[in-house]
Amino acid sequence: MTKGPSYGFDTLQVHAGARPDPATGARQVPIYQTTAYVFRDADHAAALFNLQEVGYIYSRLTNPTVAALQERIATLEGGVGAVCCSSGHAAQLMALFPLMSPGKNIVASSRLYGGTITQFSQTIKRFGWSATFVDFDDMDAVKAAINDDTRAVFCEAIANPGGHITDLDAVAAIANEAQIPLIVDNTTATPYLCRPIEHGATLVVHSTTKYLTGNGTVTGGCVVDSGNFDWTASGKFPSLSDPEPAYHGLRFHETFGPLAFTFHGIAIGLRDLGMTMNPQAAHYTLMGVETLSLRMERHVANAMTISKWLETHPAVDYVTYAGLESSPYNHLVSKICPKGAGGLFTVALKGGYDSCVKFVDNLEIFSHVANLGDARSLVIHSASTTHRQLTTEQQVAAGAGPNVVRISIGIEDANDLIADLKQALDTAQ
Repeated sequence: MTKGPSYGFDTLQVHAGARPDPATGARQVPIYQTTAYVFRDADHAAALFNLQEVGYIYSRLTNPTVAALQERIATLEGGVGAVCCSSGHAAQLMALFPLMSPGKNIVASSRLYGGTITQFSQTIKRFGWSATFVDFDDMDAVKAAINDDTRAVFCEAIANPGGHITDLDAVAAIANEAQIPLIVDNTTATPYLCRPIEHGATLVVHSTTKYLTGNGTVTGGCVVDSGNFDWTASGKFPSLSDPEPAYHGLRFHETFGPLAFTFHGIAIGLRDLGMTMNPQAAHYTLMGVETLSLRMERHVANAMTISKWLETHPAVDYVTYAGLESSPYNHLVSKICPKGAGGLFTVALKGGYDSCVKFVDNLEIFSHVANLGDARSLVIHSASTTHRQLTTEQQVAAGAGPNVVRISIGIEDANDLIADLKQALDTAQ
C-alpha cells in the first residue's frame, strides 16, 4: 500500500508491507518457503552482491515474507527501515554489532529483562565489549556513566518485569549531547502504546515473540532504524562511516544515507551472524500484528482493573503497575504511553519467597511460563527463573526480588482472572 499521513495505526497494522501477490493475487502475504532466488542474468547477480540493486539473493539475508514484516513494523514505529531476526536477544546483538568494537561500552538501565542483563554483563564480554548499569531514574547518573568509549545507551520503554516507564525524552537528550545512539527495547509497550523514535530514540528493538505476535507460537526479533542519526559526524562509528573492505570500500552512511544502519544490518549483520528469521515465523507475526491495537486495548483495560483489585488484597505488599495512581511512574504514562501503561507488572507478596511459589503453583487460568505478551494471562516468579542468574541485589534493582511475581495480563474476562488470583492468594497465605 502507499503510505501516507492519512492512514491511522489500525489501518497500517493490517496493510503496511502487504500487497497482493503479483503471481497469484493472493491477498494474505504468502510464506515464501525458499532458500534462494533465481537471478535474471550474471549482471543482475553481480549488482545484487555489490549492493547496487535491491533484491533477493539468499534467505539468510532477505526473504519476501520477512521483508513484508520488516516494512510493517518500521511503519508502525515511524522508522525508515527494519531488520528482522531470530529472537529478541538476536535483535539486541544486531543493534550493537555495527556500533561496537573491543574496549567499547554501553550504558544500560538496571531495570531490564534478566536475560538482557546476563547478555550485557556476561556474554558481550567475550567480544571485548562491556556494560555499565545505571538507575535510569537518575539522569545525573546516566550522564556520569557515559565516557569516551561509550557507543550506545540502552533501556526499555516499559521495563520487564516491573512495568516501570522510562523518561525517554530525558535519556535521549543525554545521548544526543554525547553523540551516541539511544536504543530502546519497545517489546512490552509495542508501537501502539509508545513510539520511542518520537521521543528521540535512534534504534528500537523488539522481541516479536511477545505482543507483536501475541499468540505464543514463534520466536523473533526486530531492529528498527529511525534514520535520524548522523553516523559520520563523531567518528565513533567506523563500520557505518568508513570504507567497508567486503564491499570494495563502500561507505554505508555515504551510500545509503538514512538507511545506512538497515543496509548494514542485512549486508553485514545477517550475512555474517546469520541470526535469520524464518518465513513461517514472519507469517505468524504478520497475522498477529493485524490485531495489535485491539489486543493492547484489552491488555491495558484488564491490567488496570486487576492491578487496582490486587492493591486491596491483604496478602499483597505492593503492585508496580504504572497505571495506578500509587505508582511513582504514573506521571509518565500520559507523556510516554498515552494509550495506557501496558499489560505487564509485578506484585510483591507479604509472605515472601515461599508465598510466591505457592501462589504461582495454585493458579489455574494463568499459565506458569517464561514468556509475556500472550493473549493468555501468564505468570512467573522471576527470582527463581528468568532472573535466577543475577545476584539478589541485581534482582531487587531489576524489580524482580524474591518476594515478587511477574504478571502478564491477557485478554480473558477480567472477573475470571480476579477470581483465579483470589483463590491462589488465599491459598498462598
